[in-house]
Amino acid sequence: MDRHGSLIGVKPERLEEYIAAHRQVWPDVLATIRASNIRNYSIYHKDGLLFSYFEYAGDDFAGDMARMAADPRTRAWWALVKPMQEPLSSRKPGEWWAEMEEVFHCE
Repeated sequence: MDRHGSLIGVKPERLEEYIAAHRQVWPDVLATIRASNIRNYSIYHKDGLLFSYFEYAGDDFAGDMARMAADPRTRAWWALVKPMQEPLSSRKPGEWWAEMEEVFHCE
């Protein structure tokens, strides 16, 4: 199981809208997340930052992420929430959410 953590900013004036949207994520988007071998997916907020955590249970991360990105409903969901987000200037080229390095894990 691979663990992934990432960060992104949220526009202060859009925070409540972002939270409300995530209280009612579209069922077909949730199904695509599960079909992409993502488990235990959570998003947390603190001081204008969103922290995302998920576990990847598949064996082709790049392929699963490409299939998710090609899904029309997922793309529509991203089009809804993306304007609410502010990417970090320190993110790597090609990233929207800035991937984090795991420095500790205990089961």
